[in-house]
Amino acid sequence: MAAELFFIYDSHCPWSYATTPLVNAVNNSLPEVVLNLWHCAYFSDADDNNVITKQQIAQVKDLSSVNFSPEYMSKFSHGKDSTLCANLMTWAAEKTPHQALALLNALQAEHFSKGNELSEQANLNDIVDEFKLSIPAKIFNKTKLSSDAAAQVHEIYALQEIIGTQAIPALLLAIDDDLILLNHNLYLEEPNTIIEAIKIELNKYA
Repeated sequence: MAAELFFIYDSHCPWSYATTPLVNAVNNSLPEVVLNLWHCAYFSDADDNNVITKQQIAQVKDLSSVNFSPEYMSKFSHGKDSTLCANLMTWAAEKTPHQALALLNALQAEHFSKGNELSEQANLNDIVDEFKLSIPAKIFNKTKLSSDAAAQVHEIYALQEIIGTQAIPALLLAIDDDLILLNHNLYLEEPNTIIEAIKIELNKYA
């Protein structure tokens, strides 16, 4: 039996930030489940449409275990641009998969806990140095997605057609040839509770 968890997210999405602890829990407790981190680049252009509302932040805080710093809250309504993070995370998931989840956690901590916009190469340099990453210059092209990131976005579109929703974040459990959409909202307050839910699904195929 082959089991994989697909996490479709955006690094700048508050709901994705709230869902990452669930992915951490799965990674820690179910190492046999292969993780696939797919950045969907929802906030790929810094324009007026890519804004977060105070109501959204309030909902995330009410329904999850994450917090938002004063630095983030002071500019949460600014237009978001996750292009560089999409390029970086797509590269990391392919080239250094054992570090990818820790890297995502670090990026989200910078953004939501420190208010780092993560939209310029200079915003990412400390994290790149911390993880000792040797990253091609094309990854830091903030004007467009890398070819790999763009290809992954198209894969996400195809997968979203299969599951019938474009909502992010999404957690998809693949067991052999079956795909199960997990309701991550049920587990946001207590991330470890998703472990039992996944075990129930795995036991059906044991």
